[in-house]
Amino acid sequence: MANPYNTGLDRNPANYQPLTPLGFLARTAANYPNATAIIHGELKISYQAFYNRSRQLASQLAKQGLGRGDTVSALLANTPAMLECHYGVPMAGAVLHSINTRLEAATIAYQLDHAEAKVMIVDQEFLSVALDALQIATVSPTLIVYRDPEWATSSEEGAATQYPDYEAFVAQGDPSFSWLMPDDEWDAISINYTSGTTGNPKGVVCHHRGAYLLALGNVFTADMPKYSVYLWTLPMFHCNGWCFPWTMSAICGTHVCLRQVREVPIWQALHEHKVTHLCGAPIVMDIILSGTHRVLPDKVAFFTAAAPPPERTLANMQQAGFEVTHLYGLAEVYGPAVVNEWHREWDDLPGDQQARLKARQGVRYLPLENLDVFAPATMMPVPADGKTLGEVMFRGNVVMKGYFKNPDATALAFEGGWFHSGDLAVKHPDGYIQLKDRSKDIIISGGENISSIEIEDVLYKHTAVAVAAVVACPDEKWGEVPYAFVECADGQNVSEDELKAWCSQHMAGFKVPKHVAFTAIPRTPTGKIQKFQLRNKVKP
Repeated sequence: MANPYNTGLDRNPANYQPLTPLGFLARTAANYPNATAIIHGELKISYQAFYNRSRQLASQLAKQGLGRGDTVSALLANTPAMLECHYGVPMAGAVLHSINTRLEAATIAYQLDHAEAKVMIVDQEFLSVALDALQIATVSPTLIVYRDPEWATSSEEGAATQYPDYEAFVAQGDPSFSWLMPDDEWDAISINYTSGTTGNPKGVVCHHRGAYLLALGNVFTADMPKYSVYLWTLPMFHCNGWCFPWTMSAICGTHVCLRQVREVPIWQALHEHKVTHLCGAPIVMDIILSGTHRVLPDKVAFFTAAAPPPERTLANMQQAGFEVTHLYGLAEVYGPAVVNEWHREWDDLPGDQQARLKARQGVRYLPLENLDVFAPATMMPVPADGKTLGEVMFRGNVVMKGYFKNPDATALAFEGGWFHSGDLAVKHPDGYIQLKDRSKDIIISGGENISSIEIEDVLYKHTAVAVAAVVACPDEKWGEVPYAFVECADGQNVSEDELKAWCSQHMAGFKVPKHVAFTAIPRTPTGKIQKFQLRNKVKP
């Protein structure tokens, strides 16, 4: 029998529109045109101007022949241009590819080729590495250079003048451009690349629906009222800034751009602009606390991911006036989708117990339908005993579409109808999960994912290295840093400094091992390296 509630009640344009976060900006610009959307140094941009500039960018991209399914790459710092790209690029129907500004040319070139970039918008500071990448890449995207007035240097000025200027490019656009809604909310809005833990980086494709839901999820998770002020201490290239570029438009909030994460500018912004929220890795907390002891007049919410911060850091942040909340997620779930929601009764617990509770990753975001810890072999949930290890798995509308042009990896990631994170955790009796290990040997340093395999591959290319193994070493400043164990080839000798210099030549600086130990590396009878023994050696 047909369901009577589905008879004659079909979807039509009047009652069904695809979800997209782009509408947040249009709504706020219409209702609060003069509200401050962006602050960058002396520059203040209203919501009407933000909306107009985003449409101007979209119209110019359309004039370049870009449309649905085309890729625009952005190698930009936390600047107004990066915020405009989060709207203007998808408003043209295109897909935004945000590039980690700390990457080396070879990896950038791979991403440009794999994403089939048609346009590349580059901050002048990163022009040199961008040009090196384009020498390697097979694609030839139109290069547009953003000259940030807050970057006070003449470096690369000569080279920059050879390419279209971003401001001039936008100025030629149509501020009343009729931007494109997605045909379907399942359409891609962005592509973000993983760190390449098992080979080349994988392109994580996110859709408009997921970006819309996670952006609104941030409002609930961060308890953000209208007119909140968000300080950009989190890189916008990292999982699209955890979707906060879209979140702030939903609440008529103000973006305070910060080109470099430094102690003095952070405190200046906190006081001058009355910042209410900011995010970052534990290293950002260390930077905040590194100078003269200061105390905020009002509480400021700080959201951190990666390795749990030390108890001392949490205590110092609280004394300074910050309320710290621990998050967890991956690029495949639009950034953080798990939050350590705090219970009022925990406020009365001793400091050491509070620190243990804060170290847990927590429970699912509101827009995430399911989160659990499974035994991968059986796909059955592990007992909630705080001891039994399993793999963290996600299911819901804030899980990626899949990996770009990689159906095998996509099928493997979604096996059994769940997204397999590759992270190992326990589940506590109250349902909160806590990470214990990473099955892919990821090292999270300063909020950035580093592949131990990539470092090992570089070490193996040195003629003096016979065996190499890299693990995560706890570090108070960075959370974790790479620690390399090396066995030298017969008759060969090499120093720690020489190996670090070798790695520096072949990878981004933040991936270079901070420590190198020359020792026999433990193996199983079949020759497999026993990394758990190496991890035990670097435990504090």
